[in-house]
Amino acid sequence: MDRVIIFDTTLRDGEQSPGASMNVAEKLHLAVQLEKLGADVIEAGFPAASPGDFEAVRAISQKVDNIQVAGLARTSKGDIDAAWGAIKEATNPRIHTFIATSDIHLEHKLRMSRDEVVQTAIESVKYAKAFTDNVEFSAEDASRSDWDYLCRVFEAVIEAGATTINIPDTVGYAMPGEFGELVAYVHEHTPNINKAVISVHCHNDLGLATANSFAGVNSGARQVEVTMNGIGERAGNTSLEEIAMTIQTRGGLLNLKTGINTKEIFPTSRLVSMVSGIVVQPNKAVVGANAFAHEAGIHQDGVLKNRMTYEIMDPEMIGLSSNRLVLGKHSGRHAFRDKLKSLGYDFNSEEIDRLFVKFKELADKRKEIFNEDVEALVGEEILRIPDIYQLRYLNVVSGTVTVPTATVRLLVKDEEHQSAEFGVGPIDAVFNTIAKLTKTNSKLVRFAVNSITGGMDAQGEVTVRLQEDGLVALGKGTDPDIITASAKAYINGLNRLEHLKENPAKNMDDINL
Repeated sequence: MDRVIIFDTTLRDGEQSPGASMNVAEKLHLAVQLEKLGADVIEAGFPAASPGDFEAVRAISQKVDNIQVAGLARTSKGDIDAAWGAIKEATNPRIHTFIATSDIHLEHKLRMSRDEVVQTAIESVKYAKAFTDNVEFSAEDASRSDWDYLCRVFEAVIEAGATTINIPDTVGYAMPGEFGELVAYVHEHTPNINKAVISVHCHNDLGLATANSFAGVNSGARQVEVTMNGIGERAGNTSLEEIAMTIQTRGGLLNLKTGINTKEIFPTSRLVSMVSGIVVQPNKAVVGANAFAHEAGIHQDGVLKNRMTYEIMDPEMIGLSSNRLVLGKHSGRHAFRDKLKSLGYDFNSEEIDRLFVKFKELADKRKEIFNEDVEALVGEEILRIPDIYQLRYLNVVSGTVTVPTATVRLLVKDEEHQSAEFGVGPIDAVFNTIAKLTKTNSKLVRFAVNSITGGMDAQGEVTVRLQEDGLVALGKGTDPDIITASAKAYINGLNRLEHLKENPAKNMDDINL
């Protein structure tokens, strides 16, 4: 079987999802999990974009050992210098440089001729090659480029030292048959193509990212660029889990394999959702809540007799275990630490102590503590930026014959402040009070509630999206009390907005592969 290289760009392209900006600690946790998952390459970020991105990529390069770490760079010496500075301590560093090749990009964005783009691409690859032999070149908007010109560019950069050439469907425009023909054309009409690996990077604007990626693989590509849960700008990217499980399930037909440890797929999916604040849609392939659920009577009967009647994958194959009781209020610190390790988290003593306090508080409220509850604690207490605003007290009065009123006490930059406000409902009253105390004018553009587990005492998981002065941030909060969870989510979103104000958003226009 041929090996397909899995190039994960969750930490770079995935982070370009609106409001999904991640801090260094969050990226580190995800990088470690992606290494455990078995991805071959992590695109850790775009080091030239901001000091925060540079530090995150450098920290990841120092942390992981058994995976290639790539840094993205435009075709400029400054970008390439930044990329190398961030990844040079990695065990196997890769510089990933790119420039657009479609006429629409050349004319309207780059304002360069075809010859100028070829020369720029050659010079950038040669410059990157001086730092590392592992150089990838991407032709942005390849699917809308002239095919012969694309082959000319690829031949030139391979001659300059590129070891991977990437064919992106940047705007998700291609159809599977068309994209497969493009990859085959590049394979057949680039004289030195045998010196490089062909990669594909597809977007999901028309819902064809996975289909286009497999069309590319069937035509000779041996690297697929993906994100966990398919997150990414606009409609997202090719989903890692869909590529991995299709190859796992239909490997005999495809004659392909990957190095993915499929049992780490679901834990990785949960962690990405937790960190990014982007909830996985219930009907999402492989990792959605309904992926292994059966409601129709005929389906239930068939599954009870033989799972293979309606399930082509074993849930345990992706690491999805049953919702079983894991801990209780009498569980000790040692048992709690072992549970964290079994879920794939490796924290120091100080972090475990913080989590254990929160676990005990939750255990006093709930009779049963499930894996998902523990993961929610991890997301709320560990994977977050330092808080400028912290909730100290919350009281709400509401009902059919009273005006909803919220009293909130916040710690604002180490000073306690308290106030009360009205609202059309209890959550609106809470949000109005928090906005008054923090003196913020953010707009609530999304509010979503999910139940982490089943049962009347299940924890509620609230996700909000806040917008202010062109910045967008997601906030998450969990609690058995949905109003308290909403307050936590709103405050988390405000903290993330403050973080973005201190670390201005990157110019995404130039890094849209």
